[in-house]
Amino acid sequence: MYSKEMYLQQIEDVINRGPYKANWDSLSAHETPAWFRDAKFGIFIHWGAYSIPAFGNEWYPRNMYIQGSPEYEHHRRVYGDQKDFGYKDFIPLFKAEHFDAAAWIDLFKKAGAKYVVPVAEHHDGFQMYRSDISHWNTFEMGPRRDVLGELTEEMHKNGLVNGASTHRIEHWFFMGHGRDFDSDITGFEKEGDLYWPAMPEGDHQDLFSEPVPTREFLEDWMVRTCELVDRYHVKELYFDWWIQHSSAKPYLQKIAAYYYNRAAEWKEEVVIAYKHDAFMFGTALVDIERGQFADVQPFYWQTDTAAAKNSWCYTENNEFKKAKDILCDLVDVVSKNGNLLLNVGPKADGTISEEDTEILLQIGAWLKANGEAIYGSRVWRTAAEGPTKVEEGQFTDGKDKVFTKEDFRFTVKGSHLYAACLSYPEDGRIVIKSLAEQAASRLPKFHGIVENVEVLGFEESPIWKRTENGLEIETQNVRSDKPVVFKIAIK
Repeated sequence: MYSKEMYLQQIEDVINRGPYKANWDSLSAHETPAWFRDAKFGIFIHWGAYSIPAFGNEWYPRNMYIQGSPEYEHHRRVYGDQKDFGYKDFIPLFKAEHFDAAAWIDLFKKAGAKYVVPVAEHHDGFQMYRSDISHWNTFEMGPRRDVLGELTEEMHKNGLVNGASTHRIEHWFFMGHGRDFDSDITGFEKEGDLYWPAMPEGDHQDLFSEPVPTREFLEDWMVRTCELVDRYHVKELYFDWWIQHSSAKPYLQKIAAYYYNRAAEWKEEVVIAYKHDAFMFGTALVDIERGQFADVQPFYWQTDTAAAKNSWCYTENNEFKKAKDILCDLVDVVSKNGNLLLNVGPKADGTISEEDTEILLQIGAWLKANGEAIYGSRVWRTAAEGPTKVEEGQFTDGKDKVFTKEDFRFTVKGSHLYAACLSYPEDGRIVIKSLAEQAASRLPKFHGIVENVEVLGFEESPIWKRTENGLEIETQNVRSDKPVVFKIAIK
């Protein structure tokens, strides 16, 4: 077992000898890697012992200890009193008997994903990978398999970029409600135990909330994160929220310096995704949870969202989105300089639901026909056109967006402009106003030469002409409930 003290010294040594130091000035020299800028679409995975009850959402481990909550009542009704059957008792039931890493990665590849980010450790504190830091992991308990390791190996075989996310820091308070009554939380006081430290839950929005995480806990969090870096050479290190707490700042700087220095040693390109301004802008990648920007951004960014509206993990009552809505979001995000990280929640036995599978296969079929407008593309001078405004901010993805035939999103690659109509009309007639013929006096609006127009995914050659109203396009046989992309050659 690699002791925490040994790892803390290793962290200091790597930072001291590497080009990146543990301060924002030094870390600001790091750049978003080319693979990320080209990938555009990735898969997120929430899977763990919380998938056994399949009730509520992935916060079941916390909520089952909140007296009077639906999870608390459900737990007592189905599993018994929390002092007799606690969260730890789900782990032996988490056998993952049908987990097939090769099948998962094959499905994600068919979906058109270019990178995969499994949750390595959620707020529950149970690691989904082999660890020398804690015995509470899937290699030693439950499935007795290195889940992250198996997935990473399959990603490498299939040419997908491997990532991992850590939600560990929220474990500081995640199990704390179990101390409010007689539950099994009591008795697990040792550092590294599944329930440790189970502290009182403060105001999550308060950057200085108390009780402040202790040095022992923050060092444990940092060491666990660096172990992920070293063992799996993750190319995207994703952090969930609450790392913005003031106590985490010096540890974040050390983690980033260690990660970037390790990547430099290994000659690999890596990226850190963060939320809520936890990092100094320009030192890592901005991520928006379940939301997006209303307008194009001058910096690369990512949105993480889920196939289900109500939960990140699998539950028996998941409300699934439509593939067409996810594709509209993908096109919108890419046109605004972002990537979309789409979450799926496998069942406890290791199978992926029919609903998730069907969504992924539909996305993959669309990307097979239209991927040239997505992968490796860059922003155009105009990102969007049309009357429908996208609501900006996190947690806005629960509302269905209703696009019209006038709503377009643009990307560019090489000598071609791509215009995606987000709601293609039955009559096959559209007008792209951003490509209207302009007098020289109207500069700097687009004033180039349109040489040819094709429609991706269909054999038909569109009829088109350019007028003062816009680029007028007409098709006879193009029908789709998903975005229709036109490939426009610019001379």
